[in-house]
Amino acid sequence: MKRRKNVNYISNNLGFSADVILITLSIISVLIATLYPFHFHFPDSFSLPALVASFDNSSFFKDQVNNILLFTPLGFGFASLLQRMRMKPTSQFLIVIFLSAGLSLTVEALQVFLPSRTPTPADIFNNTIGGLVGFICFSLWYSQSFIYTLIRLENSRPNNSIKKLTLFFIGYILVSFLISNVWQNTTNLSNWSLNYPLLIGNERTGDRPWQGQVSDVYIADRAISKNEVSQVFNQKNYSDIFGKSLLASYQFTDTKSYQDRTGQLPELLSQGQLPDMKDEKGVVLSSNHWLKTTEPVTLLSKRIRETSQFTIITTVATANTAQIGPARIISLSGDSLHRNFTLGQQGTDLDLRIRTPMTGANGADTKLTIPDIFADTKPHHIVITYSGATVQVYIDKSNSYSLNLLEWFPKEQKLFYYALTFIPLGLCLALLTTLAKRKLAFNRLLLPSGILLPSVILESILVTDGGKSLSLKGLLLGILLTAGTTLILRWRASMILKTVNSEQ
Repeated sequence: MKRRKNVNYISNNLGFSADVILITLSIISVLIATLYPFHFHFPDSFSLPALVASFDNSSFFKDQVNNILLFTPLGFGFASLLQRMRMKPTSQFLIVIFLSAGLSLTVEALQVFLPSRTPTPADIFNNTIGGLVGFICFSLWYSQSFIYTLIRLENSRPNNSIKKLTLFFIGYILVSFLISNVWQNTTNLSNWSLNYPLLIGNERTGDRPWQGQVSDVYIADRAISKNEVSQVFNQKNYSDIFGKSLLASYQFTDTKSYQDRTGQLPELLSQGQLPDMKDEKGVVLSSNHWLKTTEPVTLLSKRIRETSQFTIITTVATANTAQIGPARIISLSGDSLHRNFTLGQQGTDLDLRIRTPMTGANGADTKLTIPDIFADTKPHHIVITYSGATVQVYIDKSNSYSLNLLEWFPKEQKLFYYALTFIPLGLCLALLTTLAKRKLAFNRLLLPSGILLPSVILESILVTDGGKSLSLKGLLLGILLTAGTTLILRWRASMILKTVNSEQ
């Protein structure tokens, strides 16, 4: 076998230190993107528990994309540098992971001292994935590294063992299950902030007023059943229905403050000017008058964050069928762009915003709308439940609606999550089929089952646990991404090996 000339395109054609320049520019870009404008504020005293508590923040779809892309050039540059240093592929992989995670952890820790930034554990994970993506891109682009990996795989011992290949395939399926289960985290409520007050009729900033009347508000940390909803509409005792799950019980009469009858949440106080018009049926709200708890409803947010379920019951009547914003009726939020939950009015429609990793800090990346609820000014009894990824909305006794967040996925988010799920699986399958290359019968079974099963597993989990309906488009998208990645890598491998063999 002729010795193939070691050609590193970066070093030979762009300059010996091109990878060092790429790494330097990448680090500078990371520091600017994550720490600018560098207005650090260091307190006189600071403890480790306070540092850990500062990381109690969430990452959302746009953050995930940006954090992965930000660290990809860094991983590419480190892979090139380590390749030039003739390190083994395993060592290169571990070093890139360690350096990406280390840099990310450093900037996230520094963000604790930046009032304009919020450190997030998920950012460290996404940054590390970005470094790994850069490493993989370099390994696939740089033919010498790719050839070395292929030759090692083809000459490895598992090539001669059906048992080991079967064990690897079982591991591949288990990884498919684990990745699929991660999807469930995109719709849970574990990222709810503990620092928001409960507001009735506006945002805390006073810039999203609602005109109308609210008679009562009840909030529980579990989703009630349809039978229990019937009991609610039949005016049963709510305490008997919810038991210890009932976290808030406010009934509005002609007073300036309203106590939570469960005794667990702070009182609601009038904000702005008290209205001239009073009504025994509820509190009158307007641009000049709304309600806010005296402090954050931490217990409520914490309990719902733990269960990822809730039920909200209220009776409301709009005074204007053309309000937009959406105008806030009930809101658990910090300002007009950050919330855990909001029930609002958008024209004649009821607008829902629920904070999840999928819907973003404003809860608006996935819009949930019930049409024509506020087409009149009559009082409406509303029950809203959330469990899994499903929102159930009951209006009075006659109308009910079911919305599933997974089915309302924006197309660009869905494509990103599917790519993040199935492209790595396609890469694993390409390596696995390379290992099984000498076992033709096993390989013929391995390839189609490896392409089909991950997509079937994901769709089954989303249907059974997420409550969504079966989606053939989602099934086919997963199959296409897995098959495309696998076949493209196998084609590239065969072309490179043919070139090597022709030069021998």
